[in-house]
Amino acid sequence: MARLRYVKGAEELARAREANPEFLSSTVRSIRTVYETDPAIARAVVPRPLEPTGAEVALTLSHVAIHITPEFTFEIGSAIFGVKVTYDNVPGTYLITMPMTTEAAVVGGRETFGEPKKIAEIEFKQEGNTASGIVSRMGIPYIEVQATLGEERGPRAFTEHAYCYKMLPSCQPDRDFDFDPLLVRLEWKHEQTRVADAQATITLRDSPFDPVADLPVRRIVKAEYEEGTTASNGTVLRAVPGEWMLPFLHQRYDDHAVEGIELADAS
Repeated sequence: MARLRYVKGAEELARAREANPEFLSSTVRSIRTVYETDPAIARAVVPRPLEPTGAEVALTLSHVAIHITPEFTFEIGSAIFGVKVTYDNVPGTYLITMPMTTEAAVVGGRETFGEPKKIAEIEFKQEGNTASGIVSRMGIPYIEVQATLGEERGPRAFTEHAYCYKMLPSCQPDRDFDFDPLLVRLEWKHEQTRVADAQATITLRDSPFDPVADLPVRRIVKAEYEEGTTASNGTVLRAVPGEWMLPFLHQRYDDHAVEGIELADAS
């Protein structure tokens, strides 16, 4: 019989689960920042049942090396943008958008956890006491962070949580979703070999496709540079009514219906 790779047996499925990049350890270099925005805006962008803990926005830009096998490492650029929230007394970040540089990183995170990932161009540089990152989509460099490294803090280990919703728009025109959205709590376990304080500047440029500039920077609360490893996992917490999520569903896609966008003439 000819080789047929579109069908896997039990042993192959087990190996595929073990090799899923979403569950593998990775080596990460990051600029981690937190800034304050307007409280009313922070409240407005967080869907129920999450509760904002203030008006803080988490913004992290990273270069990630995912260790698929001892012989093969998969490198990507990534970014995290979201509002600090809490649910069931567990603080975390509600993820508004997660730009990634590769299709594999986007598909795995969206389908496994419901993470709001999009393909983007990400430049991450670190040399000496400076680090920088730029995220671009549709020709717009809409996120830029510049950092100057300061006092070294040494190694540290901690667990961080984030929240997102696993949901799909319905294939039926009379329905919004094919199933009730699921609230997911992500768990990121960090083992960092280097942490340094940083002085940072954050620039958010307007983009109709990625409107992060709608959450303006009022004050930078914290900035750090990090190096280390991260392992991730997630848990489904509960289903939520579709009407809670419908106003937010569009943000994980490129919304060509927004005001000011002129679509190319298909003719």
